[in-house]
Amino acid sequence: MKYSGSLFPLLLAGILAAVTFWLQQVAEPGGVDRSGRLRHDPDYIVEKFSVRRFNADGKLQHTLTAPLMSHYPDDDSTVLTSPQIVFHGTPPSRLSGNTAHVSKDAKEVVLDGNVNMVRAGVDAPDTVVSTARLNIFPDDEIARSESAVTITKGLTVINGTGLAMDNKTSTTQLFGPVRGIIYRNNDSSRKAP
Repeated sequence: MKYSGSLFPLLLAGILAAVTFWLQQVAEPGGVDRSGRLRHDPDYIVEKFSVRRFNADGKLQHTLTAPLMSHYPDDDSTVLTSPQIVFHGTPPSRLSGNTAHVSKDAKEVVLDGNVNMVRAGVDAPDTVVSTARLNIFPDDEIARSESAVTITKGLTVINGTGLAMDNKTSTTQLFGPVRGIIYRNNDSSRKAP
């Protein structure tokens, strides 16, 4: 019986430890990862970001620039702020948007918000394509959009519900319904009726 007095503090400490463990389990949802690896925080940020891609012949194919690039390790995503892509073909094409999301393998760039593509006109007005979102495959110089699209060239204005573009062949396929006004003489100095 003389051991019962010395076991009481150990028993009390064990009960307190069990209650503390139980309170911690009740207070936190199960499986919470406290390491921070699941947080969507950038692991690195680059200012004045610029990447150039050359074709098999060694000619500059396209340039991707942005004032700010952020990489996120949780999903291995890359986000660009105010990106610009220039395809250096003849004629050159310039694309821009509010943000861009670059795929893990850098094969696809998705421009989001106020997306504009300007293809320089040869002895004609520039062709301007405007949409909300554009998926670009830079190595193939192909772009697709499932958002509403407006194409202007001088006074000509064409609207569609989406498009597929091939910059190498300078072809554009609009998805319908397609509506537009096409002027033979695309002189932008003329006023629309």
